[in-house]
Amino acid sequence: MTEKNESVFDQEANEDVTDNEQNTSSVNTDETTDASQDNLQEDDSQETTEDVDPKDEEIQQLKQDVQENEEKYLRLYAEFENYKRRIQKENQTMKAYKAQDVLNDILPTIDNIERALQIEGENEQFQSLKKGVEMIHESLINALKENGLELIETEGHQFDPNVHQAVVQDDNPDFESGEITQELQKGYKLKERVLRPSMVKVNQ
Repeated sequence: MTEKNESVFDQEANEDVTDNEQNTSSVNTDETTDASQDNLQEDDSQETTEDVDPKDEEIQQLKQDVQENEEKYLRLYAEFENYKRRIQKENQTMKAYKAQDVLNDILPTIDNIERALQIEGENEQFQSLKKGVEMIHESLINALKENGLELIETEGHQFDPNVHQAVVQDDNPDFESGEITQELQKGYKLKERVLRPSMVKVNQ
């Protein structure tokens, strides 16, 4: 009976040893697998690093530089175009109003000629002289008109503070309220720019 029990105990002990060996073998196998995977990952990382070609990096950098330079060029080109348009506009304005200073200097002379034409005389010599002054006045006005001089309209028109200067208020039933009844001094424009506003009498 005792021998049988010992035999059973020996068998169970052998089974326990076998199980332990299997467990140990399994653990060793898992560790070996993990180590192999780590080695593979390291190898992949090294291969990836080694696969990056310096020439590719240089090409990418050159492409980036080209793109940045192109953007700078486009900005400079747009600024230059804006500058060119501004200069052209300024030149056109200067050309259109280049006669402004000369016209401003001539306006008092025109006023004096027109005052002289208002003088009346009877003798033939005076009439001949007046006729000559009228011809000079007409020739001068035509030359100035060719250079952009325009007479501001007054009598019978509504008062416009942009081109008229009211110096006297009138009470004339033949005119509407705010209408100009008399021109006291002629006004002139150079194209759309007022050289001198007309001095007028305005109906209340």
